Amino acid sequence: MPPPAPEYTSWIGQDRSTDAAGMATRQDAAELAERVIEHYINNTTHEAEEQWTEPVDNYLDADRWLREMDAVHRSVPLPLAMSCELPGPGTYKALDVLGVPILITRDRKGVVHAMINACRHRGAELVEPGCGVAKRITCPYHSWSYDLAGELRGVYAEKTFGEVPREKRSLIQLPVGERAGIVFVSLDPAAEHDLDAWLGDLQPLLEGLRFADCHHYATRELTSPNWKVTLDGYLETYHFASLHTKTVFETNFSNMMAHDTWGPHQRLAAALRPIADLAELPPEQRDPGDIVGAIYWLFPGLAIAGTWRNKIAVSIVIPRTATESVTQQIILLREPAVTEEERHAADQFGEWFYEVVRDEDYATTYGVQRGLKALAGTDFVFGRNEPGLQHFHRTIHRLLDEASR
Repeated sequence: MPPPAPEYTSWIGQDRSTDAAGMATRQDAAELAERVIEHYINNTTHEAEEQWTEPVDNYLDADRWLREMDAVHRSVPLPLAMSCELPGPGTYKALDVLGVPILITRDRKGVVHAMINACRHRGAELVEPGCGVAKRITCPYHSWSYDLAGELRGVYAEKTFGEVPREKRSLIQLPVGERAGIVFVSLDPAAEHDLDAWLGDLQPLLEGLRFADCHHYATRELTSPNWKVTLDGYLETYHFASLHTKTVFETNFSNMMAHDTWGPHQRLAAALRPIADLAELPPEQRDPGDIVGAIYWLFPGLAIAGTWRNKIAVSIVIPRTATESVTQQIILLREPAVTEEERHAADQFGEWFYEVVRDEDYATTYGVQRGLKALAGTDFVFGRNEPGLQHFHRTIHRLLDEASR
């Protein structure tokens, strides 16, 4: 059994920011709450125009997986970190994506950089995966050192090694950008992405959610199945009543949500249990954070749950092979956990989220993966009440088609 469900406190209803992004986000939250209340009153949910069928072979085909990696993960800007994981100058995050060791840093001026996490001497890994603090990045193999912008600054025993041109031996840079408290990296060193166009009209709503002002509390990792099998479970609320009977379903209604898309990105807005007592109140007396569980999902694999609350759970799903991915679970807090009581509450929230995903969601999706070969040649059907899955797979199909032209 998972730990008791954590207590949630709304943040959106307490926000008093007066900038355009904050005001737009609160207005959007109020309008979204009205849409979800309408679903509650009518016992309905957002529906796509029709069902969608997806061939099971599209999950099994290793060649297709390689094409997906090229058309998606090696082609689009990847959301790989939250800004608060690099909270100030001299901080970093290291991770591996499709065999590319990536080092994300914030230099002494606060500027974010991304680079290959490999020394230009003989390729040693510079920093182990995870987050940390450093004035310089020093290779553990032969002590070559780099600043946080990736510039080579020191060569151990250069007098005997021989002169090393600094500009030719600095770390290999990757395109990086920071928007709305999220850090995006491209695996293609030559890529030129327009992040503002990539996020589109979603960007001001994300800015209003103040992720950059949050505090990174903890990160844990989970192994997970094929990236699409894994992410399918994040994109619908249809399973809450059956799979999460004693967990998520205690705080959320099942199969009752509003749905929005912005380009490849989307938002699922689930109806929360207090809606039963709040639906009849005048709008000015309702807090949207008590009515809606808003999950923002950025393509190709970042899910942010609890966005309108004081505790936020971020999931980054990163493919490893055709049959395996890894999920980073990142816990953010609106206010730092200072007291023992606050740390206990944050620990409980993180543990609950981790165990529900591991023991319920991923235990089930691993079962899905085990059955794929036996279902080869058939297809899955996504219901009208599963618009998130339809949008996700439609986007992948589109990118594959564009890459093949």
